[in-house]
Amino acid sequence: MIVLLVIDMQAGVFEKETPRHDAEGVVSRINALARVVRQAGGIVIFIQHDGPQGDPLERGTDGWRILASLERQNGDMVVHKRACDAFYETDLSDILHKHDATQLIVTGCATDFCVDTTVRAAASRDYEIVVVEDGHTTGDRPHMDAVSVVRHHNWVWQNLIHPRRQIKVLPAASVIGQVASNLRKVDSSRPTTP
Repeated sequence: MIVLLVIDMQAGVFEKETPRHDAEGVVSRINALARVVRQAGGIVIFIQHDGPQGDPLERGTDGWRILASLERQNGDMVVHKRACDAFYETDLSDILHKHDATQLIVTGCATDFCVDTTVRAAASRDYEIVVVEDGHTTGDRPHMDAVSVVRHHNWVWQNLIHPRRQIKVLPAASVIGQVASNLRKVDSSRPTTP
C-alpha cells in the first residue's frame, strides 16, 4: 500500500515571522498528491508535532493546528510526535505495518529537521521511499537560504548509501503520474461486468 506522509504542516511554522519557501506551491502539490493517493486506495497520514508548553506548536493551540489549506478527508490519519523523527515513540510503525505499507511518499516541513530525520528513520526500516522534490519546505537558515537547503537535502537523500534501496527524489508531477498510472493498470485488469 502507498502511504503519503505529510509532516508538520502546521500553522505555527507558517507564520509571517517564519516564512517558508514556496509554501503555497507545496500545499497545492500535497493536496494533489493526497487526492491521487486516496483514489489509488492508499492512505494519507498527517504527522503533527506536539510542542511543549509555550512552544509555537503547543498541543491545542492555534499554531499546533494543521494548515486549513490542506485538504483532509475522514479516512486520513494523524500521528502525534514530540521529536523530529516521526517514528520515535509514536504509533507510526504500527499503523504502517497494519496497512501493509510498502511505499512511503514523503512531504512536509521542515526539510532539514523533521522531514530529513523521518526520511532517514524510514530508510533504516527498509521502506521504499519517494521524497517529493518540490513537496517539502523550510525557511532561510543563518548559513544557507531555504532554496539551497531544499536542493542540498534532495541531493543527499538520492545519494544515501543503503544496501537494499535507493531513496527516490521526484517532482510531484512525476509522483502523481506514477500513482495514477498504477491506478489505471489496476482498473484495466479488473473484469468488466456485462
